[in-house]
Amino acid sequence: MMTGQTIKVKCKNNGQTLEVPVGTNMEKLYEISGLSMNYGPVSVKVNNKVEGMHYRVYKQKEVEFLDLYSGTGLRAYTRTLFFVLCKAAHDLWAQCKVVIDIPVSNGYYVDITRTDADGKRQEITPDDVSDLRQRMQELINACLDIHRYEASTEEAIEMFRKMGAHSKVKLLENSGRLFTTYYDLDGYKDYYYGSLLTNTGKLHLFGLEYYYDGILLRIPSTEDPSRLGAFIRQDKMFEIFKEHHRWQEILGMRTVGDLNAAIDHDKTNALIQLSEALQEKKIAQIADDIARRKGIKMVLIAGPSSSGKTTTCKRLSIQLAVNGIQPIGISLDDYFLDRELTPKDETGDYDFEHLHALNIPLLNEQMNALFRGEEVELPRYNFQAGKSEWSGKRLQLKGNEVLVVEGIHALNPELTAQIPDEQIYRVYASALTTILLDSHNYVPTTDNRLLRRIIRDHKYRGVSARETIRRWPSVRKGENRWIFPYQENADAMFNSAMLFELAVIKRQAEPLLEQVYENCDEYAEAYRLRKFLGYIKPIPEDQIPPTSLLREFLGGSSFEY
Repeated sequence: MMTGQTIKVKCKNNGQTLEVPVGTNMEKLYEISGLSMNYGPVSVKVNNKVEGMHYRVYKQKEVEFLDLYSGTGLRAYTRTLFFVLCKAAHDLWAQCKVVIDIPVSNGYYVDITRTDADGKRQEITPDDVSDLRQRMQELINACLDIHRYEASTEEAIEMFRKMGAHSKVKLLENSGRLFTTYYDLDGYKDYYYGSLLTNTGKLHLFGLEYYYDGILLRIPSTEDPSRLGAFIRQDKMFEIFKEHHRWQEILGMRTVGDLNAAIDHDKTNALIQLSEALQEKKIAQIADDIARRKGIKMVLIAGPSSSGKTTTCKRLSIQLAVNGIQPIGISLDDYFLDRELTPKDETGDYDFEHLHALNIPLLNEQMNALFRGEEVELPRYNFQAGKSEWSGKRLQLKGNEVLVVEGIHALNPELTAQIPDEQIYRVYASALTTILLDSHNYVPTTDNRLLRRIIRDHKYRGVSARETIRRWPSVRKGENRWIFPYQENADAMFNSAMLFELAVIKRQAEPLLEQVYENCDEYAEAYRLRKFLGYIKPIPEDQIPPTSLLREFLGGSSFEY
């Protein structure tokens, strides 16, 4: 640090401009700012790029401190919990492998493999979980400093190779970076994609429970960081993840490092063919199940934004036809209420994602009439006028016809409360990213969907990446309210993500993300996504078949949308 010299730093939180010594770190800057955060700061935006509280300023900057109410802050907190968990496991069992695996039940499933002196695998027990929880709490109570270091990537690779951290070695070997940042906690070293807290004592809350054959790490709620996120059973979702992991083990494709190695060795064509075939097989199995269930009159398909619901609907319709069932598509959008009858959100704007923005009584009345063999005239929604109109299209179901309905509320039991359950088959579709960066760095499924949406919004709606990123928190809020609570109601779950997907969408996503400039609030998220995509080698888009679900976003599909 150069003594005697000062620089000006603008604090976006309170609008003050602070004059501080050159080299001041973010923790000291926060003290000087006079801010008071109950659950923070845990990280900071510096010129709209997220950094850890280790960061030092040497030039004039603009900073914004982040707490646990922000998604970015919660990610830093969660990564630090991962670090402490891995350190605690290493302290208890020298010969163990920790995999931070599946986001489930408002937490993260952790798979720990450990061996005895003879090299025989030992299963994790509830007592082991109790020991691990206690050791984590000891590390937190000790208020140990978390040190951040930068080394040449060659040095980092050699360090992790000696530690036996092979997934990190594979990742860093293909990163293309000259230097790599890693962290040290009481002699235990690890690499994390993104910043960590500076001290274990800042981890005020976590949960650790025995879960299936592994462990569930629970984290604070973003709505109220004083308590853990609600525990929600997600058995069907968990099984979908596990099923895909079994396939990945067979293919030897668990991490991005494995994917990059396959790309280097020209094995992508086989990977694409296998992934596409697996998806088609799952869709065919769902269609077979529907056909076996006599009396099904309606197939409901729901899922969050950019989950590929539309293509799933089209491909499922084809497989239903193969089973001798004639699918008839119905759009829930046509059941919107007149605009002035639409519920409003807390800001006074019309909430078109609200369940009661739909004319539920009319929907139930018409569906039951159709199932009785009667003829109905379907409504049509005039979006320009904001009015529900009669379409003139009349429909009467024949013996082999089944309604196929896609929409965000399709699994909400209130939507079809007057329709007998035995006449309904429910499908939940989502892009559940199952590939990991490395064994301690999972890939959020929301990142996969956001990248899909950025490409689709630009290509088909003329919306910039900046605007899509800006709207994303509102989209996620709607999903948390109207979609995720009902996903376990599904008769079948379908994972629309593919192992090779990120390597394909990278080519279209990166140029769009580069158009989000540093002076925008959305730059931090765009930069994070660009940095993440930088770990992945590209696959040419022309290797993807025209029937692929990815074509819904990339273009070039043989389906009409």
